[in-house]
Amino acid sequence: MNFENIIITSENGIGQITINRPSKLNALNIATIKELHDCLEALDANSEIRVIIITGEGEKAFVAGADIAEFANFSIEEGAQLAQQGQELLFNFVERLHTPVIAAVNGFALGGGLELAMACHFRVASENAKMGLPEVSLGVIPGYGGTQRLPQLIGKGRAMEMIMTAGMVTAEEAYRTGLVNHVVPQAELLDFTKSLAQRIIKNSPVAIAKAIKAINANFKDGVDGFETEIRNFGKCFGTEDFKEGTTAFLEKRKADFKGK
Repeated sequence: MNFENIIITSENGIGQITINRPSKLNALNIATIKELHDCLEALDANSEIRVIIITGEGEKAFVAGADIAEFANFSIEEGAQLAQQGQELLFNFVERLHTPVIAAVNGFALGGGLELAMACHFRVASENAKMGLPEVSLGVIPGYGGTQRLPQLIGKGRAMEMIMTAGMVTAEEAYRTGLVNHVVPQAELLDFTKSLAQRIIKNSPVAIAKAIKAINANFKDGVDGFETEIRNFGKCFGTEDFKEGTTAFLEKRKADFKGK
């Protein structure tokens, strides 16, 4: 796969996507959103890739927002279409992906950048990272899921304050409120995130995919998360991974999961 705005590497079951627009602080434009979708789709279909890490090129920014120049003159209809297409093509797509996706936040994660990080299944931040949704300072609101996912992660009151003040939080503040899972020195960010990925890789890919579906169900209107859990719990019993996992446990050996 050849892309203009992202770099893909893979090793030991981990696919790494690096957003590579450093002159724009890795800002998301429409082309980059499409490339990210295509890359994630391909990695998710690759049975050898068990975890995906998304990060930004350089030490300044994960993604410092959307590319404002692309939509500054949009009409009401064009603005709504931009949000709808972006959510379906990338942000909701990441959230629903079968393969676990970890955001390695290496600097500024603002606007669409924070929305991308929040769409990932969890987040690790470098000590110099700063996060925020500054859209109201431009006369608009977060349009890639920010008004929905931020309250889910840090609570309604804190989310209201972050969005209404258009302010940034430090990595430590993000950790304290549950926005990120870990904070590590910049130089250790990728190694630490890869160590978490390796812990995930030891487990059943089939079970992890069903766990993602069940957890997400709890945040969907009109969906019974408990019923989704019950249904997916039952489906696990028909998988080769379940037979391997239980057999390995009874035989007191490590399981060798095939993702089937």
